This record gives sequence, structure tokens and C-alpha cells, in this order.
Amino acid sequence: MLTMLGSPRQFCDGVTRRETLKAGGIAALGGFGLPQLLQAEQSQPEHVWNGKAKSVICLYLLGGAPWQDMYDMKPKASADIRGEFIPIATNVPGMDICEHLPKHTEWMDRSALVRSINHRAGCHNCLPSYTGWEFPETNLVNLTETHPPSMGSVCEYLSGGKADSPAYVYMPCYLGWGQAIRRPGPTAGFLGTRFDPLYTECAPYVDNPPEVGHEPQPLRGMPVIPNTGLKDGMTIDRLNARQSLLQQIDAERFRAEQQGSLGGFNRQQDRAWSLLTSSKVRDAFDIDKVDPKVRERYTPTLFGQSALIARRLVEAGVRFVNVTWDCYWERLKLQLHCWDTHSSNFTLMKNYNLPYLDAVYSALMQDLSESGLLDETLVLVMSDFGRTPKINANAGRDHWTFNYSMLFSGAGIKGGTVYGASDSQAAYPALNPVSTSDICSTIYTALGIDHETLVHDKLGRPMSISHGGSPIADILA
Repeated sequence: MLTMLGSPRQFCDGVTRRETLKAGGIAALGGFGLPQLLQAEQSQPEHVWNGKAKSVICLYLLGGAPWQDMYDMKPKASADIRGEFIPIATNVPGMDICEHLPKHTEWMDRSALVRSINHRAGCHNCLPSYTGWEFPETNLVNLTETHPPSMGSVCEYLSGGKADSPAYVYMPCYLGWGQAIRRPGPTAGFLGTRFDPLYTECAPYVDNPPEVGHEPQPLRGMPVIPNTGLKDGMTIDRLNARQSLLQQIDAERFRAEQQGSLGGFNRQQDRAWSLLTSSKVRDAFDIDKVDPKVRERYTPTLFGQSALIARRLVEAGVRFVNVTWDCYWERLKLQLHCWDTHSSNFTLMKNYNLPYLDAVYSALMQDLSESGLLDETLVLVMSDFGRTPKINANAGRDHWTFNYSMLFSGAGIKGGTVYGASDSQAAYPALNPVSTSDICSTIYTALGIDHETLVHDKLGRPMSISHGGSPIADILA
């Protein structure tokens, strides 16, 4: 059954940015630009979440992780294919993974591995993994209003737009921040910016910047919500008084504006105001009171501390939380390669990426399990594509979209399962090929969202949120 959401109406003239009043410590709150809203309903009925998963935490490994060195090892392949690592047993017989992920082994009975994902939409294209849209995209450094909405933005759209409780949070910064670009994929696309995630900001650093920027270094820092601090003696009472003044002044100026666009402005302003004054979401970012031993289990890294906050956001009721292991500027001598390991793949994986991923994933699973939240939280470990079967002359692996893997854990997942298989070189699917639209359909189904739900693009055309994919029934509980 198809569900029709959204409206075919268009707001063709858009809204120009305006300068608004700035009031002391709330300058940012008074100065929000009006988003250009297309196809957005004035009020969206809140979705009834009937899936086993009430929330998703997505650990996103940007740059193309080498899955054959992680979850789909080929020990019988030739040395130039199999690499330097060996597989180890997990708590599920036959479900072996890399030796440098020892803490993962305790959770395979709550997990499913998909080993036959592929797409042909091009490398470093994040749209397939976030949206299921598998068409090649020439613009990978700027956002456009024609892109389809991400899974998180669909969750935001269906949640009714509560100002003090966003359904979608993206950490630690917008995608591409470290490279001074805006990568498409995680946004609301043609649904309009009102359904974009709540983005955090960060100030990452390393303790001892290396002379060579490519060397493994633990990236530190913390994600923070922008524009939610009280400054210069500002109190909540004074904030409320200034908000009332701004609302009175703006009322007449906005009277002639299209109501859809005004709704988008109000939602952004209300969200920031609510986060500033009384939000559980804001409190989730305050981890100073968290047991230091717990924080240490997540590792003192930007990725790890973001994952800890993600767990707290799920406790606060956020539906979709994304934690990206991003790439960062070479000129700052921070960790550049992330998961894009064209050289020194095995050194980077052994000394940095895999140990930190192992610790963070395990800490997250342990906390969710002990609190009971693992029964209603779906944990994903995913990437935008994979790496070549053959190791190159620089001991690295190059871009490869024709076969890679993904890990599903927790709510709604049939533990101890493996779906699909790659060939003997991890080059192409040998059994049950899986598209990114199938992946998105599976995640929607686990959340209790009809994967065939239709939304309208800016021209009023209906489009499936999963772009024709089908849920992987064999891994769903």
C-alpha cells in the first residue's frame, strides 16, 4: 500500500533573506534567514512508530571503508587481495570478523552482516547510502533543492516538527566541513530546509600534530549545539522579554509572507529558542557529569564522545542520530585519510581506525544493552562505498562501489545472521545482491515506516522514500 505525503503545491517566488534585529546574546536567534520552503505542509501529522526500532544511531565511516579488512575477510585469497589481517571467531559460529575488532565479537548474536551491497552512482557520493538514490551525481560539493531527502529527514518530516525535540541530529559537524565543502546526502533535499537535521559544530584538534598529516592521530574535540549559550549575564527572563519584543516587531513584517515559508522560519526559530531554554536534547550534550570511566570507554576522541552523546540523545527521544567519522583539513595537520585509504591502509586500520571503532561500537552496544534501549535502538555501521579487492603499490586500496558490506545491530534485527556474499576476492556480489535502496527500505521497515511511502519533489512529482527498494526480510526480526 502506498502512502501519500506532502503537497504538490509550490512556492515559486521563494523568500528573500532579511536582516532581523539582534539582541545581545541572542543575535543568532533573532537573525535566522528564512529558508526557501518547497512542498512542505503547514502541519504534518505525527507518525505512529510501530517498528521494533524506535530510534537509529548511524555510525558513518566517510570515505569508503575497507570492508574486506573488517567484516568480509578473504583469508584464502592471494596475498595481494587478502591483506595483512586474519579473521577471528565471534560468539556466532562461522560469523568471523577481523582480528582488530575483538570487542565486536561479543555482539554478533545481536547483529546482522550484509556482504553484497553495491551501487553505480560514483565514488564519494553519499546520496545512495543516506537516501537510496543510486543515480550518478556530478555535484558532490554543494547542496541543491533537487536532491531526495535522507532517512533522517524523513523521520523529521514524519515526527511533526517539535521545536524542543528534533527527530534528527547530525554530529559532529555538517558533512564535508573538514574539507570546506557541503556534501549532499544527509539533508532534507526537496522537502525543504525545515526538515534538515539539527547540525552540531565542533573544534577538533590533536594533542601533538604530526609533521606528516597522513599519520594516524586521535582526533579530539566535542560536538556542541550552536547558538544555545547564555552570554554576558543574560537570563532566561530577559531572553523571554526580548523574544516577545522581536515577535511583536516581526508580526507586521511577516504578515504578507507566504504561510509555508513563515512556518519554516518559525520552526527554526522555535527550535533554537527551545534548545536554549528547556530542552532535554540540549541536556544530552552536557556530559561533564557522566562517569569518567564511561567516557573513557567511548575513547577521548571526537568520534567517541559524539557516540556517547548519541546514546544520550536516543534516551531523550531523538529518532535518528548520525555520527560521522569525517575527514579533516590537511593544512591543520589533522587526520586526513579518515577511511579513504589509498595508501598505508593496513597501518591506518591497525593503529587507529579499527581499534577506535571497536571501542566506540562496543561501548555504545554495552550501554544500550544495560539500559534496555538496545531492544528499541537500531545501530548501524555503514559507509558511502568500499575499497578495491587488489592492494595497490602504496599498500592501500582504491575506490570501489561494486561490492561492500554493512553491520546492523540491535532493535528489529535477527541476530547472528549473514545476508549475501561476495565472490572470492570481495569484488562483486556472488549471492543476493543488495542495493542501497534495499538498505534504506530495511531501515525504514525496522522503524515501522512504510518503505513505499511517497513524498513530492519541488515539481510535484511523487517519489518513493526508498526509491524502489525492498526490505531484506532475512535479517529483520
